[in-house]
Amino acid sequence: MEVTFIPEKARLLERLKAGHFNVPDFIYIPASDFKNKNFETLETFLKKHRENFKVIARSAHPHEEFFKGGTFESLETYADIGGIEYARKRMIKFPHTVKRLSILRQQKFNKAPEIDPEEMGVIVMPFIEGTSVMAKMIENQWEFGYSPGNQKVQKAPYITRTPHDRNLIQHSGDVQKHLGFRCEIEYIISENNEIHVVQAKDISKIDILELMESKRSIFLDGIRRIRKRRNYRERSIYLMNKKNLYLEVINKCEDMIHGCEGKSPDIEDILEIITEYEIRLEDFALKHQRFAVIEITVKDPHELYQIANHYLDEIPELQKQLSRALHDNLYKIDYFLGEADTFLAKEKLTINLCTHDAYGIDTVRNPLWSVYWHGDKHDRIIDDFRRLGFKTDDAVGIEIEAEEKPIIYRL
Repeated sequence: MEVTFIPEKARLLERLKAGHFNVPDFIYIPASDFKNKNFETLETFLKKHRENFKVIARSAHPHEEFFKGGTFESLETYADIGGIEYARKRMIKFPHTVKRLSILRQQKFNKAPEIDPEEMGVIVMPFIEGTSVMAKMIENQWEFGYSPGNQKVQKAPYITRTPHDRNLIQHSGDVQKHLGFRCEIEYIISENNEIHVVQAKDISKIDILELMESKRSIFLDGIRRIRKRRNYRERSIYLMNKKNLYLEVINKCEDMIHGCEGKSPDIEDILEIITEYEIRLEDFALKHQRFAVIEITVKDPHELYQIANHYLDEIPELQKQLSRALHDNLYKIDYFLGEADTFLAKEKLTINLCTHDAYGIDTVRNPLWSVYWHGDKHDRIIDDFRRLGFKTDDAVGIEIEAEEKPIIYRL
């Protein structure tokens, strides 16, 4: 008889459910059940929750515990077999697309294992409307990260040590004691303030700076300093200027349509510009574990994007290829930006953070920084970057002064 390996996410939920914690009803479906179309138990489960019309399908890959939280997907979907199969297909697709670069970086820098996305299992839970809260203990105190739900007027994610309900502190301590190791706990607080435990992750093997400092520190009597460093980090930088990419594509299109000295380029030459740009992004991300991105485009490149996208409209079969490549390139840029932990750009830049991005265990030592300047200073700031010779692969230092004013140094 074949023994099915149960992924960490499902194992820990089963332990918490057996310990009488408020875990929503759930079912784990291994990859073999999808392969063999063995959906009897899933169909029975869905019948109990069909009145909600939708459920949450959570990833449950056998090797998921070796990757950082948020690497694999959870999706809202319809409460039927087709909805679950659709969600799983998306989960299998993401490691090849949206999460490809993130997985490659974790395999290189964190020694995460090779994975076969086709081994993806799924945990299905009823959908609960409410606020997502992530809890973990830092320096012997519980920390709670809040991601408000889908309210029309949204609050930004925030971290606090004083939760909205003091029961969360006791609840978190009970969960950790029951599991027997340091863990990160995800709750959904429903609209009627009911606390649901929807996930737990073993973080006992992850070094947290504050814990290591307290265990390996010696307290001395004083220090005399002439210069003081406050909040400071150093990063390799990538200078992003999408304007140059689109101008290069447009120039090649002009050479193809109107001719040029020497051999005129063809569509493959134009597409190669985009491919080489994407290769440079990936190579940089796999070279630097922690890096910053500086947005130095002088003007919004959207207009240039549209010109490049429609330059070959008179040749529909070629325009379709170019349009697809430019469209896919936008996503490749987003995947690259998703791996940076430091952004420098004018103030209109906004970053959509999921729960793990905002305050997962991996952000404790390296929280996300978004450094900005006001839009009316944009041209002057960009001129300063150029005057000082900032370029991709430079090392920069960022210091936050006492009044929360950032200074960037070219090292």
